[in-house]
Amino acid sequence: MGGRKITYPIFNLPGHNMKHSKEFEPDLLQVHHVPHSMNDRAALRVVKTMRFFADRFFANRYGHRAVVLETVAAVPGMVGGLLQHLRAIRHIRDDQGWIKELIEEADNERMHLMTFIQIAQPSRFERTLIMVAQAVFYNLYFFLYLLAPKTAHRVVGYLEEEAVISYSHYLEEIDAGRVENVAAPQIAINYWKLPSDARLRDVVVVVRADEAHHRDTNHHFANQIAKGVHS
Repeated sequence: MGGRKITYPIFNLPGHNMKHSKEFEPDLLQVHHVPHSMNDRAALRVVKTMRFFADRFFANRYGHRAVVLETVAAVPGMVGGLLQHLRAIRHIRDDQGWIKELIEEADNERMHLMTFIQIAQPSRFERTLIMVAQAVFYNLYFFLYLLAPKTAHRVVGYLEEEAVISYSHYLEEIDAGRVENVAAPQIAINYWKLPSDARLRDVVVVVRADEAHHRDTNHHFANQIAKGVHS
């Protein structure tokens, strides 16, 4: 992972305003949930394997990496929101704000995708890869959440840890001049309420902040399930 392993804090749960996220302090970007169980370790191993193949396939093409990453990242919130909704009405209980949080997460990740589609302009092959990745991941994640929701949230928490790292590397490439700091797409300016002259770097900063929030939210949800506070 890199960086020190620390227990993460939880930010403004629920009700985090993702459209106004700001750049996080460096230490906060190194947050890592240390696995405490066999399921946690399995979740981390799966995510690390996914990261390995992503690194080999995309190398330093961070815009294209972001497109595929956000295609996958937009799935868990919608699946989790749906299944939490069904559980809430099946057991006639309050959802404790989980449904809204998860649906907002899915929508936020969708906006990340819409933004980086305009920046990266993926090829036809990459668009096909997006569809395949989404189809495979949706079905796998649906059954994982159905059978083991704690592990499902932990997987997303670790995915978001890797996303924060990837976007940090993206920023380093922009700052070093190896990636052109192009103008921000209008869709990003409107969604995050960025200045009209915002650049790619500004977009990556707010997207990384969103991912850090999703990381903390999903690790928090996994912990709540582990404690028996929520199911």
